[in-house]
Amino acid sequence: MTQTRKIILPETDIPENWYNIVADMPNKPLPPLHPGTHEPIGPDMLAPLFPMELIKQEVTTDTWVPIPEEVRDVYKIWRPTPLFRAYGLEKLLDTPAKIYYKYEGVSPAGSHKPNTAVPQAYYNKQAGVKRITTETGAGQWGSALSFACQLFGIDCEVYMVRASYDGKPYRKIMMNTWGATVYPSPSERTAAGRQILSHDPNSPGSLGIAISEAVELAMQDENTKYALGSVLNHVLMHQTVIGLEAIKQLEMAGDFPDIVVAPFGGGSNFAGVSFPFLRYNLTEGKQIRCIAAEPASCPKLTRGVFRYDLGDTIGMTPLIPMYTLGHNFIPAPIHAGGLRYHGAGAIVSQLLKDGLIEAQAYKQLECFEAGVQFARAEGIIPAPEATHAIATVMQEARKAKEEGKSKTILFNLCGHGHFDMSAYEQYLTGKLVEHEVTSEEIQASLAELDTPLIS
Repeated sequence: MTQTRKIILPETDIPENWYNIVADMPNKPLPPLHPGTHEPIGPDMLAPLFPMELIKQEVTTDTWVPIPEEVRDVYKIWRPTPLFRAYGLEKLLDTPAKIYYKYEGVSPAGSHKPNTAVPQAYYNKQAGVKRITTETGAGQWGSALSFACQLFGIDCEVYMVRASYDGKPYRKIMMNTWGATVYPSPSERTAAGRQILSHDPNSPGSLGIAISEAVELAMQDENTKYALGSVLNHVLMHQTVIGLEAIKQLEMAGDFPDIVVAPFGGGSNFAGVSFPFLRYNLTEGKQIRCIAAEPASCPKLTRGVFRYDLGDTIGMTPLIPMYTLGHNFIPAPIHAGGLRYHGAGAIVSQLLKDGLIEAQAYKQLECFEAGVQFARAEGIIPAPEATHAIATVMQEARKAKEEGKSKTILFNLCGHGHFDMSAYEQYLTGKLVEHEVTSEEIQASLAELDTPLIS
C-alpha cells in the first residue's frame, strides 16, 4: 500500500480566524504593569509602540479574532504549509510512535515568523505608520518583518543581536534584499546601546538589549512603531494558524496527537502549534501533552522563576508576569539565536504555572545530533531552534518503544537551517562548544531583580 508522506490543504482552508486561548484559560494572565508605578497599564502606554488594532488584539478575551482578507491573501504565498508523516525518522528510531511535523520552512523567510509579521505590517499600514523598528536574534524574525514591510511599503529598521549579526551574515543580506536596514546590537545609535557598550565593549548582545534599542527609537518618532516577534499575546495568537491547519490535516490522516512539541524562545513557535490543541484539553477534557523545548543555556521555563520582569534589558517595556532568568541575563552565544531570550510570554507562563503544559531543556550538542539524524532520515536540514523540538520528539519516541505503546507525536518544524551551515560545520568537525548555565549564574542574575514578586 502506498504511504502518504505529506498532507496538503487547499488555499481555501487557510484559517479565517486566529484562536485566542485566553478565552478558555481557567486562570487568565495577570496584567502588565507600568515599570515605574507598578500599576496595571492601559492602552495609552502601548499606543506609542503599537497601532490600536494590535493593542485591541493584545487585550481581547474573544475566542476567535477574524483574519483580514488582505492578510489571508498574502498568507497564500506559502500557506497552508504541508504536514509530513516522518516515516524515515520512525524507521530510524524503530519506534511504534507515529511522528508528524508541520513544516513552516516553506515561507519566503524560511520560518514561521511571517505568520505574525504580515498582520503586524498590515495593521501598521492601516494606521499610517511609515517605519517599524524591531529586534532579531538569529535573524528569522528580522527577515520575516523585512519581507512583510516591503509588501506594505513600510520602512524597516532591524537591531540584530551581535553574536548572530557576525555569525549569520546571510540573514542580514536577506533583510537588506527586502529593503531593511540592519544594525548589530548593542550599537552606538541608541542611548541603550551606548550604555551596554560602556560596560562591555565586546558584548555579544541579547534579545533584551536589541529590544531596548528598537523600543527607544520607536518612542522618539510619532511616525515610527515597534514590532515584536514573540512573547506578546497578539503575536502568539497570530501563530495559531499553524495548529489550526494541523488539526484539519490530521483529520485527513485519520489521526490525533497524544503529544505536541515545539521549540521555545519567547512563545510564538510553541503557541502556534500547541494552543489550538490545548483548546481540546481546556474545553473537552482531552489530555494532550504539550511540551516546550528550550536550550539548557537559557532555561527560563525549567529553571527560571515566575514573577514580574521587564521584557527588555534597559527597562523601557512594561513589566510582564513571566518565567524569567532576569532581564539582565545574557545567554551564551549558542547557534539557536531565536531561543536566547531571558523570559517567557505571560500566557505560556500562566499555563506552565497551572500545570497545563510541560517544559524540557536540552544541551546544544544533543540538539545538533538530533538535527543531523533528522536531516539524514527526512531530508530537511532543520534550523538550530527546530532541533530542540526534534530532540524532544526522539526522546518521546524512544519512550514509546520502551513502553510498547503506539503514540502519535506532532511537532513544529519551524524553519530550515540553510543559513546555519557554519553551525553545522562546527558540529560535524567537533568544534561546537557546549553551554549549560550554572545555578550560580542564574541566582546572580535573579538577585539583581527589584521587580514585583507574584504571591
